[in-house]
Amino acid sequence: MQLQSSLGRVRGLGASNHGAGHWWAQRITAIALVPLAIWFVIAAIGLIGADHATFSAWLGSFGNALLMILLAIALFYHAYLGMQVVLEDYVSRHGTLVAALIAVKLLLFALAASCVLAVVLVAIRS
Repeated sequence: MQLQSSLGRVRGLGASNHGAGHWWAQRITAIALVPLAIWFVIAAIGLIGADHATFSAWLGSFGNALLMILLAIALFYHAYLGMQVVLEDYVSRHGTLVAALIAVKLLLFALAASCVLAVVLVAIRS
């Protein structure tokens, strides 16, 4: 029993030559998000009722700023990988698919960059 299609066998392509890197990236970011999300929830609970100065001092520490930046990067990259799969599965027209992938990538990159910039600015000012 072979898992390749007839066309895949002719072209020398198949399941083993497509998507493994994407699959691993999605799993690695998911694994990274578990401890980062746990840290974030515990930290957020600990900061309930804190004023702006307390929060700025908390985010100004190197470890908290680093973990927050890692959380933002992993979260938005994982979101992009997931959105890419959804778009590839449900958008059938090639031009529309390419436009949607570019739009999603730019939007999520802008959101990630703004999160990182916000953390850096708060950390520097505290």
